[in-house]
Amino acid sequence: MKRILSLVALLAACTSLWAQEDEIVKDGWNFGPLPCVSYNSDLGVQFGVCADIFNYKGVYPDYRQRFYVEASSYYPSFQTLLHAQFDSKYLIPGIRTTFSASWQYDPYFQFFGFNGVEPFDPSLFSNAEARTARYLYKRSMVRVLADFQGPIAGHLNWIGGLSYWYYGTSDLVNKDYDAENTLYHDFRQKGLIKADELSGHRLEIKGGVAYDTRDNEAAPNRGIQAEAYINGSPSLTGDGYNYLRLVAHFRHYITLWENRLVFAYHLGYQGTFGNAPFYTQQNISTLYLRQTSTDGLGGMNTVRGILVQRLVGNSYVWLNSELRLKLFSFKLFNQNFYLGINPLFDAGFLPTLYKGEELAAYYGTSVEDLKAKAILPHLSAGGGLKLAMNQNFIVSVEMAMPLNAFTYADGTRQTDGNEPALYVVLNYVF
Repeated sequence: MKRILSLVALLAACTSLWAQEDEIVKDGWNFGPLPCVSYNSDLGVQFGVCADIFNYKGVYPDYRQRFYVEASSYYPSFQTLLHAQFDSKYLIPGIRTTFSASWQYDPYFQFFGFNGVEPFDPSLFSNAEARTARYLYKRSMVRVLADFQGPIAGHLNWIGGLSYWYYGTSDLVNKDYDAENTLYHDFRQKGLIKADELSGHRLEIKGGVAYDTRDNEAAPNRGIQAEAYINGSPSLTGDGYNYLRLVAHFRHYITLWENRLVFAYHLGYQGTFGNAPFYTQQNISTLYLRQTSTDGLGGMNTVRGILVQRLVGNSYVWLNSELRLKLFSFKLFNQNFYLGINPLFDAGFLPTLYKGEELAAYYGTSVEDLKAKAILPHLSAGGGLKLAMNQNFIVSVEMAMPLNAFTYADGTRQTDGNEPALYVVLNYVF
């Protein structure tokens, strides 16, 4: 710990050598069309095009409107994505309005079972020689979100919204792999995934409250952002699936050195009550999409460093924490830039089981034994590098390592991955 504090102090001292010039105040429209070239350890290399468009008129560094569009694909996972998003506090006076629409196709979507208890064997992940891809299946998704926030009093707002989802899942379609030799296929055969859970349409109705005292949204220096809301999904098609999801987020940003050094942490909770189909369980609800993916628990959106969707359960609790240090700022092409770093630590666990009795029968164990395994924390640590333009467009490079490698009481070895994960994406995770 002393070495870490010494390093932070040294870096902070170095930043004081950089002269601070007045920042250029942006006004009007600012366009950021770019090729989408990024990397995600869970998916591979991303290729495509994207554009981030801001209207700063009179409110910089906040914005009046933000449009984001993306068309991209990853190699070698071949995930294909079309996505559009709009956000504004001014479209409807006094109401924050956020819309997004996405189509995502994953011929090799990852699945590690329920509740994080399935032992992970890297040799079975994707092995064409042995014709096995134990942790993969095919999935497609359509997502349409409409969220609104309006004032109650002071910094307290109401939340309302609607979302539409379509999920379609099936066995792998690839001659190099045995489609019957996957965990997804095995769960289907054993009844853990029922026939009416393979695909479906869901409408979710959202309502709750939000509290926000941040000084800015893209990279806050101070303040609290918290929200609590319920997503309700009735059985409109008569499929028998009705559920409520309670979602709560608490994000706190603490200034340690004015506009340079911030300690930030995020506590998240999501719990499902009722009867939810398998295809919805990996979705982590959020009011505002900082990344185009909402799948977890695990990966770049939630517990960085552990495998994406490593933990699929009925409820989730997780922590993100990081120290954000802005090393220096500069101007280039009439734009404001700064470079920063963020050492990080994340954790997550599953307080309640999903399909506990069926899963206990599958493994030939007790529900209590599964609970004891699921409640164990999954930890990771690492660091990141940030390059920000005009405070809102932020290129992020983060690397994190899973810290879990333990043996259960029954002798089963468990890990969340055996290599560091690298993410080259946009924005802070929170």
